[in-house]
This record gives sequence, C-alpha cells and structure tokens, in this order.
Amino acid sequence: MLLWIIFIVLICFFLALDLGVFNKNPHVVSTREAFGWTALWVTISLLFSIVVYYAYELDWVAGADELTGSKAVLLYLSGYLVEQSLSMDNIFVIAIIFSYFQVPKQYQHRVLFWGILGALVFRGIMIALGAALIHQFEWIIYVFGVFLLYSAYKMLTVGEAVHPSKNPTIKFIRRFFAVSTTYEKDQFFIRKRGMLIATPLFVALMVVETTDILFAFDSIPAIFGITTDPFLVFTSNIFAIMGLRSLYFVLASVLDKFQYLKYSLVAILFFVGIKMLLHDVWKPEEWMSLAVIFVSLAAGIGISWMKAKEVLPVAPVEEDILD
Repeated sequence: MLLWIIFIVLICFFLALDLGVFNKNPHVVSTREAFGWTALWVTISLLFSIVVYYAYELDWVAGADELTGSKAVLLYLSGYLVEQSLSMDNIFVIAIIFSYFQVPKQYQHRVLFWGILGALVFRGIMIALGAALIHQFEWIIYVFGVFLLYSAYKMLTVGEAVHPSKNPTIKFIRRFFAVSTTYEKDQFFIRKRGMLIATPLFVALMVVETTDILFAFDSIPAIFGITTDPFLVFTSNIFAIMGLRSLYFVLASVLDKFQYLKYSLVAILFFVGIKMLLHDVWKPEEWMSLAVIFVSLAAGIGISWMKAKEVLPVAPVEEDILD
C-alpha cells in the first residue's frame, strides 16, 4: 500500500509541476519542446521498470510473491507498449476535435492537461473495477477477449471515425450552461450579467474527456490481457497517459503519414484477445507478448515510412513566367 501511495503522490507532484511551473503561462508548444517532454516521459517510464523489478523481488507489493522481478518488468513494459500504441488513435481524434472547435494552439496544452487528469481518474476507477470483476468472476476475461476481437474487427473494417458535432456531450452541456461563441483566453467559464457561461474551450475539453472514455473501453481490457496484476496495470497505464500530451504535439501533424499503423493495432488487439480466450490452455512466456507488440508496432511504422517515401510528390518544373 505504501508503494501505491508514493506512486500517486509522485504523479500528483509531476502534474502540479507541469501546470504550475513549466506551463504556467499559455504558449504554443514547439516541436522541440514536445520532443523534450516526450523523451523525458519515456525515460521516466522505462526507469520505473527498475522500481518494478525490486518491488516484486522484495515483495513490496501485495501478491508480488507470485511474480519474479524480471517477469514483472516484462509485463510492465508490455502493458506500457500496448497503452502507448492504442493511444495513437486517441491522438488522431484529439487532433480532429481541436480542428473542429478551432482551439487556439496556445490553449491546447491546457485542454490536454485537464483532459488527461480526468482520464487518469476515470481509468483508475475502470482498472479497479476490472480487477475486482476478474477476481470475483474469472469468466469475465472471456468477455474481455471477445470484446477485443470485436474491437480489432471494427478498427479494421470501419476505423475510428469521430464526428465532434454528433457528440451528445455538446447537447448535454447546453442543457445546463449557456455557451459562448468566442474564446475567452484560457478560461473554461466566464460570468456575464451574473450568469455562468461555458466557453468553447470547456466544450472541447468535455468532448476530449468523453472520447477518451470510449477509447478506454478498448485499452483497459487489452492491458488486462497482458497481466491482471493491479499495480502493473495501473502504473503502465498511468505512465502511457502522462506522456500522451507531449506525444500529441510531436505526432499530431504527421500521424496521417502512419497509414499502416492501424494494422499494427489490429494485430495487437487480436493477439491479446486470443490470448485471453485461450488463457486456460495457452500461457505464452512474458517475453512473447512484448516481442509481438514491439514487432507489430515496428512493422506498421516501418511499412508506413517506406510507402510514404515511395509516394513523395515530384517538385513541378517551373514554367517561364513569360509563357
């Protein structure tokens, strides 16, 4: 329990430092800054595997005696990779939402900060409920497996098309608040004539929150397919979410170039779904899950990069201006 408390306090400290110090003043996040934050979060996430190793070697976590330190690290890294890979679609949807609501670039970090804070709370609740359900009703893992196979099929045949204007959250907000048509700096609410009015920034935030909840219904069962250990599920999920903001600013403008990454995500969901359905008769080594996830991602990114190079447009020959 002490390790859980220390971890949560550490995450709260990072969040407070982010909003209260490094991003106290709204500004446009440059690609260089985003790369720096992404590298920092990836480094912290990987270094945490050292903590995981000793936590399970020294039995700092309840039930840690069932896993060795090395196996726990493999499961943690597999879960982290699954969450990071599934967040790619989330990033694409966030880009659509920001474009639809025309969120000024200097305020996008603020929306992502509060959006991800809400995601951390909600996913924590979902992980706790999922762990309790699996512990109480072991057959629920088959339901998760079928759901992941359906998600893989849906992603392959339909995709993750999102239409912000059709999001019921917008209608729900309008039932309780008047909504202004203009942005009021980085404010979510303003007061006019004694009336509380929501700004478009708040509406964008709520749409981001609700779409993240939808994506969580894919990612949470997926990570339970890797491990049902609550501490590994929670920490790997939280670190993946914490790095999502900076990853958005790195990838949002080039995500459309990774057109074959969708097939990598389909392969990962399919593998984890099958693994859950066959968990009574097939228990692959921990390294196999990590290898499948890594190879799938590498293949999707590599093929997308090669295909993008093949279709690079040829620079047109400039005609004589006098012709």
